[in-house]
Amino acid sequence: MTSIMWFRRDLRLHDHPALLTAHGEGDVVPLVVLDPALVEHRTTRVAGYLACVAALAESIAERGGRLVVRSGPPEEVVPAVAREVGATRVHVTAESEPYGRRRDETVRAALTALPETVELVATGTPYAIGPGVITKADGDPYKVFTPFSRAWRDHGAPGPAPLPDVRWHELDSEDLPAPPEIEASLPPLGEQAAHERWADFCEEGLERYALDRDRPDLAATSHMSAHLKYGAIHPRTLLADIAAHPAAASEGAQTYVTELCWREFYADVLWHRPDSEWRDLRRALSDMAYDDPEQDEDAARRFAAWCEGRTGYPIVDAGMRQLRALGWMHNRLRMITASFLTKDLHIWWPHGARHFLDHLVDGDMASNNHGWQWAAGTGTDAAPYFRVFNPLTQGAKFDPQGDYVRRWVPELAGVGGAQVHDLAVVSGVEGYPHPLVDHAEERREALRRYEAVR
Repeated sequence: MTSIMWFRRDLRLHDHPALLTAHGEGDVVPLVVLDPALVEHRTTRVAGYLACVAALAESIAERGGRLVVRSGPPEEVVPAVAREVGATRVHVTAESEPYGRRRDETVRAALTALPETVELVATGTPYAIGPGVITKADGDPYKVFTPFSRAWRDHGAPGPAPLPDVRWHELDSEDLPAPPEIEASLPPLGEQAAHERWADFCEEGLERYALDRDRPDLAATSHMSAHLKYGAIHPRTLLADIAAHPAAASEGAQTYVTELCWREFYADVLWHRPDSEWRDLRRALSDMAYDDPEQDEDAARRFAAWCEGRTGYPIVDAGMRQLRALGWMHNRLRMITASFLTKDLHIWWPHGARHFLDHLVDGDMASNNHGWQWAAGTGTDAAPYFRVFNPLTQGAKFDPQGDYVRRWVPELAGVGGAQVHDLAVVSGVEGYPHPLVDHAEERREALRRYEAVR
């Protein structure tokens, strides 16, 4: 019997439960559907996705098969391919994000409506433990990270799935389109690149991760987020490798596991509250007053300056320029720049979240949008709104010698040491903008707006 393996956020062959299940039924058609709703946008994420699809095609070719690429709405393409090969089952990795869940229900209905019903079979998820699995004793979802993380660790994740010797079914394929032209210079992507990067990090960075991870001036993070976003590697694989590592019990290794858990927590929150994709999770703050860049000319000017990395606050500008140059930004900078937009410029977080999703190669909907709500104070943190990051003290603490700022803000290359975080110094540098706002004043304004709705 021939079945279809429809690849989406799982662009790999190793540790792939859905592929293993499809292989157990006979020949497999490896299918990728270029969904116009996703790939017609000329974003960094689309470029990253197409690079991972190309890498998957190479991996399948090395194993004697050919990736089948088809363009069009999935509810039309998938049933058409099923009819073409006489498949009675289409295998997928279960989707948990709102768009994917809606898409899969539409495809399932289209498959069921065929003269000979075709089943959509979901096996596994993009997470070590699928969203919705970890609940309180009464069945309610966790709303706070720490108790979720304890339950997540206690639950445990299954080990990696074995790599099957798949018998590929040959079928005509479209050529994969060229990726869109983007500003960013992307790293190598795909399954092989993911495993190589992970091996390097395990050898060089895992044990010191807890010490160095907040330092954007150091090469101290794993850079696995893009590989996880496209499913070029599975978090189960990472957890298994950490458990087998000589430093598995170290603070660095356990801190890394906690960071993987944050990814799973945000996916779980979005699973239970799909409305929080673009709306405040904490509805009590839904009446907060914001400055709208789509309605207010001054807010639009300030938002543009933030996007371009020309706010006059060096650590903020360095982060925003790194984003445009690499399609990636250090997580500490994601928090700093998000806090600046929401608390200093008083702009609602979805404006920033959309900008990040357009420019991040690892732009994951759950992690990105709930990370933004954490920074904005409207998300999962219990009492967060009065947390307002000071961009000057944050810069001095996490970029103590100013190396990160000088790397991304060349106008300040001649400013030595920690002086790059001194507004009195940098404001006089030719070509560098004066501060867009006064942080102390805007902090008071942010707290005033919070008190007005609290």
